[in-house]
Amino acid sequence: MDRGRLMAALATQAPSFQILMSANVQVAERKVASINPATGEIVAELACATSDHVNVAVARARAAQPAWEQAGVKHRVDALRHFKRILHDRKDAVATLITREMGKPKVEALLTDIVVVLDAARFLIDNAYQALKPERVPHSNPVLKAKSAYLLREPYGVIGQISPWNYPLSIPATESMSALVAGNSVVLKPSEFTPAIALELRSMLHKAGVPPDVFQVLPGDGPTGAALAAASIDKLIFTGSVRTGKRVAEAASQRLLPCVLELGGKDPMLVLDDADVDIAATAAIWGAFVNAGQTCLSIERCYVHRSLYDAFLAAVVAKTKKLRVGNGMDPATDIGPLIHQQQLRIVETQVSEAVAAGARLLTGGRQMSELGANFYAPTVLADVTHSMRLMQEETFGPVLPVAPFNTDDEAVALANDSEFGLAASVWTANRARGQTLARRLEAGTVMVNDVVSCYAISEAPHGGVKSSGIGRTHGRPGLEEMVRIKYVDSDLLPNLKKVWWYGYGPEFSRQMQGFSEFLFADGLFRRLRGGVRSAAAFFRKGRL
Repeated sequence: MDRGRLMAALATQAPSFQILMSANVQVAERKVASINPATGEIVAELACATSDHVNVAVARARAAQPAWEQAGVKHRVDALRHFKRILHDRKDAVATLITREMGKPKVEALLTDIVVVLDAARFLIDNAYQALKPERVPHSNPVLKAKSAYLLREPYGVIGQISPWNYPLSIPATESMSALVAGNSVVLKPSEFTPAIALELRSMLHKAGVPPDVFQVLPGDGPTGAALAAASIDKLIFTGSVRTGKRVAEAASQRLLPCVLELGGKDPMLVLDDADVDIAATAAIWGAFVNAGQTCLSIERCYVHRSLYDAFLAAVVAKTKKLRVGNGMDPATDIGPLIHQQQLRIVETQVSEAVAAGARLLTGGRQMSELGANFYAPTVLADVTHSMRLMQEETFGPVLPVAPFNTDDEAVALANDSEFGLAASVWTANRARGQTLARRLEAGTVMVNDVVSCYAISEAPHGGVKSSGIGRTHGRPGLEEMVRIKYVDSDLLPNLKKVWWYGYGPEFSRQMQGFSEFLFADGLFRRLRGGVRSAAAFFRKGRL
């Protein structure tokens, strides 16, 4: 595409670029192209935003944010309500675009992207006003009873967001909606592999009443994301790899930029000796293969009690062989392609290394080139060990590695033997037993007898421990990440000098000893005695 045609395309597809170009900013020469991983079709080709584009966008976002904040929570909730209606009306077209750009089956686009966003909007519409209103703060100290205080939740200002390709609508939309309803403006840098979905999100939000400068999308590559992280934003929400997340955190630390980092997982599944093998096996293959395994909450390590091990392996292999791999636009498809060749090579390498190190390949383990360049057969491996990269590094592909254990303690130790700690699951007929083990697992979320669906629970926070990240998205905790807390305290007796002010002296020191006893001593007599000793402090002379 020549420069003239590219500019024409941007003029129709990306209004924010019109704004940027009107500011006499030089047009970028770098481009990103989203390519349908199933067919090779070019879905969108866009110019990369340069650092100049980013700085102009952030400046416009900052200028627009105060009016958005002053419009009030009700106005912002009304915009989300309108957005929810627009997305619901356009759900089929949006799901189609997700499948074309990212490859997942269309039904998964509907369930794991669109339905998730609709429910997140519902949650914010129902809860934002209550969550963001001033909160009274009581004072238990009797000396401070003559004060009235409350907490304010105020927006940061400009939120920068760097979002991945695997859930190209649900991740940026849920995070952006929380930021917007709290009164922030948002500048989003989507993945270079899925910019068209982000532009569609922007179009719907603008149509719903969010001002153009309050929500902006800057298509681009790594340098664009780096420029956004370095720009004069007030907080950064980043979802991506551990390696990149550490670089983001290091750069942010230089200027104390607050961050939320969601950096992926290596989620374990523990199948206890009393679990239903058929149910657990079905859950394992869905948890491992949904979105072709390209899910931060995927089951990437499966530990099964030795008494069930053989039966479980037989069940998952039989079920896996029934799965249909193909183009996500085909309603019969269960598993679509991987996003690109690089991701496929990572999966291939981890599987081949594990087999070479002694893992048993039970099914799959091959590229399905007859379907296209990016298809990989759903794979089940047995007898894996923690010496294999497959069990240590994030795979992000349709692979289910399974290992046996003998005791609950061993299962917990295996599950916790990872640098990641995003989520985990426990499978058992005894819910109390499962919840007991959940307390011992090092993870931000533990599900008992389910997997992955925690992300679709809008009330539930999403985030991890260890190398899985910092902070939370979703739910009340996710909304709290989008605001600064301000404590406001008003004294109700402004014409009285405070007892603790200057003019100390020996007598005041003795009185404060008594006051400490009055508040905190053991026994009623000691507290009453302390009260008598301290009472005179309220009437003492000599205060300045």
